[in-house]
Amino acid sequence: MSQREVSAIAGRLSLRPPQTESLTKLASAIEASPAMLHPNRDAADVAAILATLKTQFPTLQDFERDFPSLCFALATGVGKTRLMGAFISYLFQAHGIKHFFVLAPNLTIYDKLIADFTPNTPKYVFKGIADFAAYPPEIITGDNYEERAQALHDLLSPVTINIFNIAKISSEVRGGRAPRIKRLSEYIGQSYFDYLAALPDLVLLMDESHRYRASAGVRAINELRPLMGLELTATPFVESTRGPVPFKNVVMDYPLAQAMEDGFVKEPAVVTQRNFDARDMPPDEVERVKLQDGVRLHEATKVELKTYARSNGVKEVKPFMLVIARDTTHAGTLLALVQSDAFFAGRYAHKVIQVDSSRSGADEEEMIRRLLAVESVSEPTEIVIHVNMLKEGWDVTNLYTIVPLRAANARTLVEQSIGRGLRLPYGKRTGVDAVDRLNIIAHDRFQDIIDDANRADSPIKLKTLILDAPDADGDGLQSLTVASNLAQALGLNQPENAFEAADVATQTAATGSTTPVFSTSDERQAAAVVMQVLAEYELRPGDAPSRLALLSPELQARLTEAVKEKLPPVQPSVLVGADAPAELDVADVVRRTVEEAVKQTIDIPRIAVVPQGVVTSGFRPFTLDVAGLHLQPKDRSLVGQALRTHAQFTLSAQSGKPMQRLEDYIVHALSEFDDIDYTAHASLLYDLAGQMVAHLQSYLSEESEVRNVLDLDRQLIANNIHAQMMGHFFESATGYVVEVRRGYTALKESTYTVGAGQPARDHRQTVDEPSRIKQMVFGHFSRCLYPLQKFDSDTERRFAVILERDADKWFKPAKGQFQMAYKLGAEQPEYVPDFVAATAHSLLMVETKARNELGNGDVMAKAQAGALWCQQASDHARTTGAKPWRYLLVPHDQVTEDKRLTDYLAFAQT
Repeated sequence: MSQREVSAIAGRLSLRPPQTESLTKLASAIEASPAMLHPNRDAADVAAILATLKTQFPTLQDFERDFPSLCFALATGVGKTRLMGAFISYLFQAHGIKHFFVLAPNLTIYDKLIADFTPNTPKYVFKGIADFAAYPPEIITGDNYEERAQALHDLLSPVTINIFNIAKISSEVRGGRAPRIKRLSEYIGQSYFDYLAALPDLVLLMDESHRYRASAGVRAINELRPLMGLELTATPFVESTRGPVPFKNVVMDYPLAQAMEDGFVKEPAVVTQRNFDARDMPPDEVERVKLQDGVRLHEATKVELKTYARSNGVKEVKPFMLVIARDTTHAGTLLALVQSDAFFAGRYAHKVIQVDSSRSGADEEEMIRRLLAVESVSEPTEIVIHVNMLKEGWDVTNLYTIVPLRAANARTLVEQSIGRGLRLPYGKRTGVDAVDRLNIIAHDRFQDIIDDANRADSPIKLKTLILDAPDADGDGLQSLTVASNLAQALGLNQPENAFEAADVATQTAATGSTTPVFSTSDERQAAAVVMQVLAEYELRPGDAPSRLALLSPELQARLTEAVKEKLPPVQPSVLVGADAPAELDVADVVRRTVEEAVKQTIDIPRIAVVPQGVVTSGFRPFTLDVAGLHLQPKDRSLVGQALRTHAQFTLSAQSGKPMQRLEDYIVHALSEFDDIDYTAHASLLYDLAGQMVAHLQSYLSEESEVRNVLDLDRQLIANNIHAQMMGHFFESATGYVVEVRRGYTALKESTYTVGAGQPARDHRQTVDEPSRIKQMVFGHFSRCLYPLQKFDSDTERRFAVILERDADKWFKPAKGQFQMAYKLGAEQPEYVPDFVAATAHSLLMVETKARNELGNGDVMAKAQAGALWCQQASDHARTTGAKPWRYLLVPHDQVTEDKRLTDYLAFAQT
């Protein structure tokens, strides 16, 4: 398998694990059956390829075409278009394939694919691929192929990608007519279809392949006789009168339930009013209540998103609500209702659009313009009413509330609803439920949906799990605690039970036997006491600014005395003369232990920045940002339940204790924050609360409505105001001083989960499945300070190979080793760098990162914290004669073994 190309492409395109696994499976298929790349095959050749690949992929039964065709089923939101880009990049780089034909099922996806394959667009699929930097792939479409045929032989680009809309081809072949693509072109002396069919290396890629498997257009395209077909879909089956018929050529199945569990999409939840009974209401009233409750939840979500963006220093996301109507007439009725004064006093009259086939001309153009811009914070649309136009290809990340008003069974309702709203706005889960959740308002179908989601065959629950056959020696998993080489050399980690003995066996297999420093139990006991005393000297940087200082004769003598005091009394021996045991030389044990500690560690000081003199802090006055906040009063509590995890949440409508002043609702909630002192900030708190009250009064006509919002949403409002206050926090002191509270710190143990009895992998060995690297443990090190290490990416493993070659010593620090924090919005998480290394001239703190993530807020905040720590540690090093520290932020595509460790100093951050 061309694993080098797979790893490089996965890294450059920042593929998610299921995308990387799909690319790996394509590479393994071609490796298992090279005939996939041979043109001019007959039916027997195709049958032989199928027989070979069946042994490789248990789910593959039949190609279902006249040529090898493999289906990759990835859940909506995981990234099928980017995977197409990865497939094309790999086939070109590894196998020299230059011609591709991409099929789209409709005009929406057709236009989207053209945009995503066009350079300098937001979602360009080849961003980071060096081969396409100077000459990106030539894009030929169903609209311009006749014109581009004139210059087919003058193209500078190494790769040509044809993008065609299958719906257009299907319509052209109805009635037995030949499609336009098959008509003679005077520029190439044949039809464009015949030109493509004659290419020896054409690969067919089919997006949303379930939409046109049996269409006349695909039957026509089959005559292209491609080398292979690569199908992508989220639903690998076709509907029939007998129910869904699964594809027989699936080699990769990553269903929705797995994507939700892995955190690549939002968690769908169904919402209703507590104690709601639709039987007591006419249908029109049920619809009105669902719409109003949808808006209330939408407004609450809007506040949560604003608060999250401010708290974490990320882009703001404007949510919108999707209403699914029965037909165009129903959609028009709903539009009139939302635009009327009876619906929240007309506040959404200019924030709603109707999207369906009833529009034409200028109205249609305006509808499409607003729909395409719905993700923009500056675009006013917050409610989209649609019937059937929004299907595959409409990829938005800011859909948070869905109100289905079309009659359907529970499963159809959920499947049709959630497909468009699963994508995450920040590309990953945030840990904030409201930001990571998709809400489906289904008052009248709540229990039906819950019951269906709990069925074993529900798409919310269905996952593919293939268990490896148990090894003869395998026995499940075990937790492996890895002590440093120093602890092993001093004999400080002797196993006390069978499980720990197995740990030592695993480590020994990975590193070879460690030569012990001491041979007797008395010496090892004394060495353990020496390490206890060294731990005490950590707290005395004035006496021991580094471990090297502990080798001075004066400190050696003091250490020896301290160890003698802690050692238990020596029991007199009954043996005398030559048979008597030798007296323990404590001074020698101290010397040899300290020497080993200096050799087998890297000094990491404990640094703190402490204010001096008078310290003042607080919040500066500011004007509250209330743009986009339109919380609405509530009649009843809304209760929601996540369809996968069953976790419930409530948007309460239970009133609390009435407050005398409207501002008191907010001030009381703000006073609960630990970093707000009411006595010191009362004036500011009431000023901010007054601004919020004034804003609510600007769009809520009745005081009772204002009081309802303040009462029921007080915490939501307080969270938003608190997030804004943090942007105006100040702290000042007469001065600040950097204190080194420990000159060095002991290396912490690391704990990993590994297969019982499984040997560690050689870190130099190429990893065939990089997506599984977090499940692996690596060893066979000579310069690492630990016998085993785990890596989060193959980039880290490759960087470890370079460290083994060029560094004096290195290791991956465990959590708590540095106790270094970085600022991320209002939070201060701990930062654990990827590597620490010692060279002849400096000490390095290293972070490896995907190139496209270098500008991310958290990466920059970590780099700032790491660079500042290195600067402060270097200042301390100058006073002790130690080596300076440097912080390196290394792009993943620079980690190649042709480079020396010194080359990476170019990525030093200051």
